[in-house]
Amino acid sequence: MTKQIFETYFREHYSLVYRVAFMQMKGHADAEDATQEVFVRLLKYQPHFENSDHEKAWFIRTTINICKDIVKSKWHSTTVSIERIPESEKAYFHLPYMQEDQTLWKVLELPEKYKSCLYFFYYEDYSIKEIANILKMPENTVKTNLKRGREMLKSAIGNS
Repeated sequence: MTKQIFETYFREHYSLVYRVAFMQMKGHADAEDATQEVFVRLLKYQPHFENSDHEKAWFIRTTINICKDIVKSKWHSTTVSIERIPESEKAYFHLPYMQEDQTLWKVLELPEKYKSCLYFFYYEDYSIKEIANILKMPENTVKTNLKRGREMLKSAIGNS
């Protein structure tokens, strides 16, 4: 892979990879570590992409897998977990194409299966079929998770 090709991938996908990593890890430092690892794997394995959808899906799936690996690691399991995202971390998670969205922070506090489906559906604009492929789950499970996640989100916003 040439330096120019790598730089193009980096420019096009860094923001997406970081957002997905932050959604999974809920912390700036862990999200940066995961993001860096995604691009290391891109250099190491140099995957062939069939089209732009396949390319984007590879980056998302790889990011999710790396985040899961980090969460399963001994180091991560022996440190203190912060369930809520601190106000100081919110500044790092900026979506350039949208205004500050307090709902996003409520979505990120939901259980993993609901958070991922809602995030990809509403914030990354993926279809149910695309989400099912990315998360490797049946479409009906995605629909159910979206429905239950919306209910939980409605309840969380109502209690604020």
